[in-house]
Amino acid sequence: MNREQTARHARGIRVWLFLLSVVAAAGCKVGPDYHRPAPLGTNSVPAAFTGITNEPGSARWLTAQPASHLPRGRWWRIFEDGELDRLEDLAEGNNQPVMAALARLDEARASVKVARADLLPQVQLDPSYTRQRTSFYAPQNGHAAGIAPTYNTFTALLQAGWEADVWGRVRRQVEAARAQLGASAEDVAAIKLTTQAEVASDYFTLRALDSEADVLVRTIETYRRSLELTVNRRKGGVATDLDVSQAETQLRTPEAQLPAIRLQRAQVVHALASLCGRVPEAFALTAEPLGLGAAPMAPVSLPSELLERRPDIAAAEQRMIAANANVGVAEGAFYPHIVFNGLAGLQSVDATTWLHWPSRLWSVGPSLELPLFTGGRNRAQLSLARAQYEENVANYRQVVLGAFQEVEDQLAAQTLLASQLEAEAAALKAAQRTLEIANNRYKSGLVTYLEVATAQSAALTLESTVVQLRGQELVAVVGLVKALGGGYGPATERE
Repeated sequence: MNREQTARHARGIRVWLFLLSVVAAAGCKVGPDYHRPAPLGTNSVPAAFTGITNEPGSARWLTAQPASHLPRGRWWRIFEDGELDRLEDLAEGNNQPVMAALARLDEARASVKVARADLLPQVQLDPSYTRQRTSFYAPQNGHAAGIAPTYNTFTALLQAGWEADVWGRVRRQVEAARAQLGASAEDVAAIKLTTQAEVASDYFTLRALDSEADVLVRTIETYRRSLELTVNRRKGGVATDLDVSQAETQLRTPEAQLPAIRLQRAQVVHALASLCGRVPEAFALTAEPLGLGAAPMAPVSLPSELLERRPDIAAAEQRMIAANANVGVAEGAFYPHIVFNGLAGLQSVDATTWLHWPSRLWSVGPSLELPLFTGGRNRAQLSLARAQYEENVANYRQVVLGAFQEVEDQLAAQTLLASQLEAEAAALKAAQRTLEIANNRYKSGLVTYLEVATAQSAALTLESTVVQLRGQELVAVVGLVKALGGGYGPATERE
């Protein structure tokens, strides 16, 4: 082996050693690896749900660890209402915010593919044909080179390039894109859960309004009969004009209230139509009062880890992961970019020789781009990425705090509304007994109609209050299910 061959062999070994070192270094990644921060910062995680007692219970709060993979199921079936089931199914397939969220999920999937493409070699074919003329006064004009000043160029080039991701900058980009994909998936779940909860809340509000309207209609009929009775008693000389006036005033009050209830009902139906992706003209719901069954109550030992399946917490963490990866992307800008380029092809000024072997050309070799001066751009981008990460940490902690608040609010509402409903129901029974006694005393001529009117007004007010509380109690159950991420026990998970 002569000296020239030895030198060429040594250069080849050095090239291969360089390539091996690049491959070995490819396992490194710039930037910090993600570690979940404390969910409440410097504050300690509460020991348990406090509800309205502020005393530790058997259900303990756990450090928020998004577990959105836990089944949510068709949680609204705990209400055993076929019409609600139908509306939920209709909203699931037609709600436009859900459709928009699904489109954003597709966008995020495409973004991951775009980011991953930078890890692979890029190859392209560039065939071209040009006809051109060289300047007579050019340093090497066509005449001096023995070429006609006007000539054709036929070219077909196959070009390839690959960036060796030595520092892991591109891999951090992929990591960020995947985290954004995860956030988009959780956003879809969050919007679906919100839509489901809104449908259920509006549905129970609608049924409560139907019950109120039913109470008013029955009251109007009762008051109308009372007015007729009072008028007849006045004709017989038993009742006075004041009794008639009081009976008429009593009748006109619920008659004036009924249109307002019907207006509220129409607005709730329109809201449900929008949630279900329908125009109001093509959407109607038959009036049906609330059922008399007890509302589903949260178990006393409600496991607080169900909070971990809230999709908004999971989405906030995924955005935090993406922001952390973007810090690595920004740090990667300080390191050199190593790119391997190559091309091969054919080029000729004559079409007859274009495809001949002597027309071939090729080049191959690495290039290195090392940033020396960027006017502070790279440092500013790194500061921006770090600030965005801190912003996402704060957002994550606020979502966790909001989740604690929502669960506590809904637990307190469910407990207090149940107690209030029980008390109001007992008061209603007493008022109905009072009304019955007042009617009997009035018919016997022992009292004036004012006593009857007062008893009827009290009974009407209490019956309307009971109906409203019943609707609020069901809405509170829906709120608790939503606050816990969809369901609060094995029954809902099995659905």
